Formats: sequence, C-alpha cells, structure tokens
Amino acid sequence: MHQNRPLLSGSFGMAGSTHWLASATAMSVLERGGNAFDAAAAGGFVLQVVEPHLNGPGGEVPIVLWSERDQQVKVVCGQGVAPAAATIEVFQQLGIDEIPGAGLLAATVPGAFGGWLLMLERWGTWSLRDVLSYAIGYAGNGYPAIPGICSTVEGVAEIFGADWPTSAAQWLPGGRAPMPGSQLRIPALADTYQRIVEEAEQKAAGREGRIAAARAIWYDGFVAEALGRFSTGTSWRDPTGEVHSGLLTADDMSGWQPTVEEPATYDYGRYTVCKTQAWGQGPVFLAQLALLAGFDLDGMGHLSADYLHTVVECSKLAFADREAWYGDAPGVEDLHHKLVDEDYAASRRALVGDTASFELRPGVIDGRTPVLPRPVGPGAERATGPGLGDPTVRTGEVRRGDTCHIDVVDRDGNLVSATPSGGWLDSSPHIPELGFCLGSRAQMFWLQPGLPSSLRPGTRPRTTLTPSLALRDGEPWMAFGTPGGDQQDQWSLAFFLAVVHGGLDLQAAIEAPCYHSDHFPSSFAPRVARPGVVAVEDRLGAATIEALRRRGHEIEDAGSWALGRMSAVAREGTVRLGAANPRGVQGYACGR
Repeated sequence: MHQNRPLLSGSFGMAGSTHWLASATAMSVLERGGNAFDAAAAGGFVLQVVEPHLNGPGGEVPIVLWSERDQQVKVVCGQGVAPAAATIEVFQQLGIDEIPGAGLLAATVPGAFGGWLLMLERWGTWSLRDVLSYAIGYAGNGYPAIPGICSTVEGVAEIFGADWPTSAAQWLPGGRAPMPGSQLRIPALADTYQRIVEEAEQKAAGREGRIAAARAIWYDGFVAEALGRFSTGTSWRDPTGEVHSGLLTADDMSGWQPTVEEPATYDYGRYTVCKTQAWGQGPVFLAQLALLAGFDLDGMGHLSADYLHTVVECSKLAFADREAWYGDAPGVEDLHHKLVDEDYAASRRALVGDTASFELRPGVIDGRTPVLPRPVGPGAERATGPGLGDPTVRTGEVRRGDTCHIDVVDRDGNLVSATPSGGWLDSSPHIPELGFCLGSRAQMFWLQPGLPSSLRPGTRPRTTLTPSLALRDGEPWMAFGTPGGDQQDQWSLAFFLAVVHGGLDLQAAIEAPCYHSDHFPSSFAPRVARPGVVAVEDRLGAATIEALRRRGHEIEDAGSWALGRMSAVAREGTVRLGAANPRGVQGYACGR
C-alpha cells in the first residue's frame, strides 16, 4: 500500500496530534527538557486556541498515561459533572424532553483545566507559566485559521448575528466568517490565562503549590465567579427555539475536583489495552476485543469481507451494551469486568451470524434485563441548528470533528494519550470577560429516568471521549486515539487491529482504508440511529464492498480519505515511534 507519510522513528521523543502547532509545541517542550506530561499539557492548551471549533477551556479531557517513575497506568478524569440544579424535573418544567445540543442549559463543570493541571502537578516538571506560555502566545499574538474553523463559523454566522452577539464579536470580524489562513486572535483568553499565572505566583510558592493555586483560582476564584454570573445571569436562544439561562453556578465549580483513577483493561493475546471506566465509552473498545478474541481474524485476512463483517457485527453488540449499561452510576466501576468475562463474551459472540443484524441487542448482565433509551421520534433527523447532530461527522459538509487528540512519548518512556473536547466555539455564547464559552456535554444525558446515563446532579455524562494506551508483553508500548464521537472506539479499533492482525506499522495502519458502523443511536442530539449502515472508504475495493452488501450491510461510500483522525506514538526499547493522520492535512507527528 502506498503511504502518504513515513513512520517517524528516533530515540529522543515523539508527539502526534490533530494540529501541527500542538505537536510542535509538545516537541518544543521535550527539546527544552520537559517530560511527556509537560509536553502533553502544553500541547493540550494550544489545541484549545488553534482548534476552537473542536475544543476549548470550557470543555473536558480524559487522559490515560504511563508513568515510568511509578511503573503504573493511570487515568486522569477531567470530565466535569452536571450542575446541582440539573434535574429531569427541571427540564420537564421547561417543556424540554431532550437536552439541547447547544446553549447554556447543556453546560457541565468545565473539567479540562483541572484535568491538565492535575496531571502536570503530579507527574510533570515544568512550571505553569512555562506550560501556558505557548497557548498565551498564540491566543494573544495570533494563529492561522484552518478551514474547519472557517466553515464552522460560516455555518453558524446567521445564528451568531441574530442571537449570540458576543460570539459574533469574537468570530465574525467585519461581519463575516474568517478566511482560511487569516490570522485569528483570542486576546481575552490570553489575558485570562496570564491572570491565572500571575495570581497563582502571588498566592503560592513552588511549582506544585502554584499549580494547585491556579486550579483553585479556576474553580473557586474569578473564573468560577464569571462563569456562574454568565450562566445564571444571562439568557440566550438555544436549539429549542426558546431563550434560556443556564444552570451552572459558581458553587458547582467549587464543588468539583479532577480525579486519578484505575484504568479498565483487557488482555488480548500479548497486548493489554487500557481505557477509562464506563462513565465514558472506553470499555466498548475492550468489549469489542473480547468478542473478536473468539474469531480467527488472522485466517480471514486483514480487511477481507469476512474480517470486516465480523468486526462490524461485534461492534454492534458492544455498542448495544454501551447504550444499556454505561453511565456514571453505581456499579459502573465493575462493569468492564463483566463485559469482557469469557462466558459473557461467548454468549454474545454466538449472536454474530453470516448476515448483517438490524437489531440493537444488549446483553443480560447479573440477571438484569437491559433497558434501552426510548427511540428518537420521527422527524428528529430533520432537526437543524447549532449543536444539533453529531458535530464529529456531518455528511455533506466540510466540517469534521468536535474533538482533538494528542499523544506523547519521551526519552524516559513516559506515555500520554489525551482526548480533549467540548466548549467548542458554537456550543454556547462567547463569554467576553474570559475569552471562551461553556461546553454542552450535558446533551449526552438522557431525560428518561432509570437509565445508567440518565441526568442526575453531580454525575458525569457518558461521553464518547476515549484515549487509549496499550502494553505489549507486559511492557508499556503505545499511546493512540482519535476524535470522532461514537466512531472513536471504532476507528481506534480498526487502527489497533491493523497493527496486531494486519502487520502494519503505525503510519500504515493509520492510512489503511477505514470503516465504521452507524447502527446504534448517536450520543449527540437528536440521537439518530441508522440500523445496518456501514460507512466505508472506497479504497477497501469494489469487490470487498460488494461482498459486504451481499451480506446485508447498508454501505455508505465516505470517499477515499474521510474516516478517522488517528495519531499514535510508541516505545520499542530505546526507539521512539510517531505517526499521524494525513486526512485533512492538519494532524502531524514530529520527533527525533
């Protein structure tokens, strides 16, 4: 297979991300003596600036990391929770049966700042001033507008002009969307981060003390106060067509802290894959592997029709369990063990037939009958407006991606995989005082009572954000991931299987023809499911695609280079490897 880019190999360090400036930032930190955790944090804050349509300070970040010092894999949860006032009853009183995909009502506590700083404090070596200097520089001095920013702003320009004037003032200079390549600035965000640095240095001494002080300033100081005032003290039109204020308060901010957790894991042959717990969708990757472990993928041949059919059908079963069982609810900490239990996996595996299934079939766990959310009503697929539909892949539009990703490995062997998202520029009105907007992650809660993912105050929404880290023969090996909403754990799985079963190197596996199922309900409003639909890149070949059609799959041709925004780094002895997605000509890896 012809490759667009070479696999990068060196001995010092590697960084890969969805934007070249974030990758270059991370590599700059490594070159200046920082470790992988310093580099990932600096790159992560730059992503908030240079990909504002895909993430922002008002969003969240889950991180999976390997610490060479501690000899452990850990998960940092930078996912904020629903406000104390966010109850199903409140939305019922407003006449809302589905949390809107944009606007103040959908805001959760912004967890990204806390998540990045907790990782930096515990495992990093750099000061907060040095880490934030890159993001402050780009926000204050300017950065190039990539086409995705421009098409996003153009798509919501009318709404900004009519209903969200603060967003129009920031993102519609001269009354029109920016042109690709033009210089953008977010001076208020630069000022916010600069003020945090200066206040933290005044309040505390020492690296860790100042990082902790900065986190307190965000969640108990001027940032929390400004967010609370804006959320509850202003009102804006949202996709319901009505004008609403928000539910998030300064007390909600003060009551939340990021956490360090154990990963969910599964041993797949010589590999151990590490993910978040089932408050996110992370275990669905492991559940797919548990199902596939009973099939001879090597014998089928990588990307053959048999291979693709098997992977897709196992994905449908794993994601059906996600719909029924995942969420921030009691018992979720043990759920992944049950999903990958061999007896359970064998019973589920037996459901894979020779033809495509058009059913959503969750399994019975601990004798409990699964309960699926009520289906979306007729006409939902015609809903329009900011935040409606999965912002990750919008058919027929240039815009792809509501999320970013970054991976870093350093010369000591530390590994970081992080998937920051949320708080994108069209999620809610711009807050001039701070230079960013609140996120809309609460749209992933269901307003149907009794589900693990039902809305409950103080709980995390079941997000699609799912960074990955893998060990090989018990040794830390690879950090990888992608944006892509519900597709993340399908595109990442396709990549992983291409390495493990296809024998491809990291770059070749990223560039291999990709595919995913749209069979199950979307995690984003308006929750549309497309039973039996499989999106494929036509590079799979006409014969393979036709063989899938004969098996009953509804094939959607996504073009030649459309699916996935993977990046990956790895360590193999003293060698460091890096790779990134050429699709969209935006993600890059770098290293030496």
